Amino acid sequence: MNTDHAPSISTSRDGASAPAPGSRRDAILTAAARYFAAEGYHSAGMRGIADSVGIKGASLYNHFGSKEEILYAIALTMTRVPVEEHLVVLDEPGSPAERLTRLIGVHLRHLAVHRVEHLVSLRELAALTPEHRTVVVDYRKYYQRRVRDVVAAGVRAGEFHVADPLRASVAALDLMNGVSWWLRDDHDVDGLVDTYIDYIVNGILRHG
Repeated sequence: MNTDHAPSISTSRDGASAPAPGSRRDAILTAAARYFAAEGYHSAGMRGIADSVGIKGASLYNHFGSKEEILYAIALTMTRVPVEEHLVVLDEPGSPAERLTRLIGVHLRHLAVHRVEHLVSLRELAALTPEHRTVVVDYRKYYQRRVRDVVAAGVRAGEFHVADPLRASVAALDLMNGVSWWLRDDHDVDGLVDTYIDYIVNGILRHG
């Protein structure tokens, strides 16, 4: 049973809650991520973000008070959603290898859909305020710990053969997250998932 707890955060006007799909806020975050990816966060301005969304600057300020709040909302969504929605597969029935295989699938498919947002949240992490950066990093560390626990369970069961479950989990997550740098819309995601399951389960973790 998992005894670790997901990090808690305080609610504020800066995007502490994930946007509802299809909402104006969601559209702003999607457009802003593309704008940050193309122009660079430090070169971007609120006027340019508003233009990319197709709204007036005053309307943008009704949702976000600064571009840092927008970046935080993007990074928070890309870290909290995986914790809340992906990690449930680790609590489902099955061996450690089976559960980790399911996680690899949902993790990579999520990155394929939100590649730009994920890339921006990785590349621009240092631009967040210390408070916001801590929240995002805490979610990432929690995700990593949950993966480590499953790897450790696989080692105890004789399924995985690694000396350090933590380092192995970091290597697996770095391998998956790295696809954000090169993945294109025309890639075969199902094929990518199958390949990365082999890389991680049979390669990094030395299954069996």
